[in-house]
Amino acid sequence: MIRPNRAVVPKVMVLVFAAILVAAACSSAATTAPTAAPATGAPATGAPSAEAKAYKIGWADIYLTPTWMGQTLDAMKAEVARLSTGGRTIDFQVFNANGDTTQQIAQIQAMIDQNYDAIIVDAGSATALNPVIEQAVSKGIVVTNFDSLVTTDKAIRINTDTFTWGVITAQWLMDQIGGKGKIIAMNGPAGVSVSDDRYAGAESVLKKYPDVEVVADVRVEYNLAPAQQACASALAANPDIVGIWSQGGAQSDGCLKALLAAGRKLVPMPGENFNGYLKDWAEQMPNGFSSFAVGQPTYLGAMAVTAAVNKLEGKTVAQYVNVPLPKITDDTLKDYVPNDLPIDAYPAPYPPQAELDLLIETGGEPLPVY
Repeated sequence: MIRPNRAVVPKVMVLVFAAILVAAACSSAATTAPTAAPATGAPATGAPSAEAKAYKIGWADIYLTPTWMGQTLDAMKAEVARLSTGGRTIDFQVFNANGDTTQQIAQIQAMIDQNYDAIIVDAGSATALNPVIEQAVSKGIVVTNFDSLVTTDKAIRINTDTFTWGVITAQWLMDQIGGKGKIIAMNGPAGVSVSDDRYAGAESVLKKYPDVEVVADVRVEYNLAPAQQACASALAANPDIVGIWSQGGAQSDGCLKALLAAGRKLVPMPGENFNGYLKDWAEQMPNGFSSFAVGQPTYLGAMAVTAAVNKLEGKTVAQYVNVPLPKITDDTLKDYVPNDLPIDAYPAPYPPQAELDLLIETGGEPLPVY
């Protein structure tokens, strides 16, 4: 993935999305192909417009299976509800490609043919979607892209710095293990840009440590059960590891559970703001377990909705928006747990709306150079 030139520093507030808010003002359909059946909602950022405006916006998602995606969908619906003032309406549709990039391309093409005003994309491929996205933009359709990014700069791209994610988590692990020994790498599905970019960041650090050997590069979806099974297999084949580099919260929690189930020593590993992992981390700290986590905020999708509406209404929107990376340490873990959220929730920083609006407008600060 080409790294756009942006980045920002986060602040801590625990995010809880209210499903009641969503149900009161918006509904959506998760389908495999665009249809005319509407979901309701509407945009209004700032003062309500005296003129009624109706927008047709679709989210082309590569898959909805991970719990992070479900929370992101809730955030997007809540944002549609928040923007539903001043006589504006949004026909908001959700299209699930079920992990099939070809299907995702077809869904985007169908939205182009049906004259959608804006298309939001969480991409299954960094490059394969470029032509259809460029076609959409050439026809005057606003395209916003978040989380797993495409490389074309025709889309408005919104994300954390996933390369930095890999850098800082890998460096933390190297500091913990003294820069030597065998480790397991837990990655997301092959070809998904957010996974590839995080690992590229990690590898940029690992190559500086010739005494570190990655004995297993595990590729698994961001869900607890398959992650635990995959990690258990990697642990069985590699009994002498000293650490685990993991880029996803469910993956880290799966590995922690696998270590405990096998009666193995708890080796250091970084993680993500997956609530189950945060709770297990806190529970195992008295036993000497240490971790460091960053997070992919679920409000990235909400920002993509806002950016699309702002662009449709002629407001200034940065072509790339870099969103703060939340960081959690042994010392700050107490700010996240205990909590009453389900284990598959993703507690995350949620800055005031004014800060997010400013980010959308300006794009944030320059990325660090590695």
